[in-house]
Amino acid sequence: MPLQSDLDGFRASWESRVGETIARLIAGDIEDLRATGILNHTAQAGDPVPVIKSLLDQHGLPFDLAALVAQKPVIVTFYRGGWCPYCNLELRGYQALLPEIRAAGAELVAVSPELPDHSLTTAEKNELTFTVLSDVGGALAAALGIRFTLSDAVRPFYEKAGHALPERNGDGIWALPMPATFVVAQGGRIAGAFIEPDYRRRLDPAEALSALTSLSPTVAL
Repeated sequence: MPLQSDLDGFRASWESRVGETIARLIAGDIEDLRATGILNHTAQAGDPVPVIKSLLDQHGLPFDLAALVAQKPVIVTFYRGGWCPYCNLELRGYQALLPEIRAAGAELVAVSPELPDHSLTTAEKNELTFTVLSDVGGALAAALGIRFTLSDAVRPFYEKAGHALPERNGDGIWALPMPATFVVAQGGRIAGAFIEPDYRRRLDPAEALSALTSLSPTVAL
């Protein structure tokens, strides 16, 4: 079943639970973010992956993304946090395709702004066997143009739901990355980018795999 079908099913269930007022608030806030023109300033195909030294893996160890993309193609997918049901569905979808991704000579990493302890919990909960990175402070997301500050309108909803992002992310800021998936060619150039302000929509992992396998294995861009 396509990932979006699962996401749409969860959305329908969620909207029935929270009611029309909250559903409209969230939908309106998503469109307000889109209307800012944020998509006009994001990284695109042909751009290099930024070199960020502050990334940590789920065990709190430094992770060199630049070294990884120098060696092989990589799918880099950003998620909001382990508290996000849509993100967990997406991560499990990527886990299911991990053998095919690696069979293609590539690698997969997921990135969120959460502290490593939360990244580890997310990896364990979803039985992920790929690297889950913490972009604490959002340096990588900001360099790719996908980081934004949550509006005052939705912060109370997040607080009530128990998602204290400033503490959970360890940076004291109400900020998140837009869900985004980058297919990066060996050598570090972005070959494909999916970026969507509506966190209820994601690139299907099968599409990311297809974009990955279409890359020439002999060209480091």
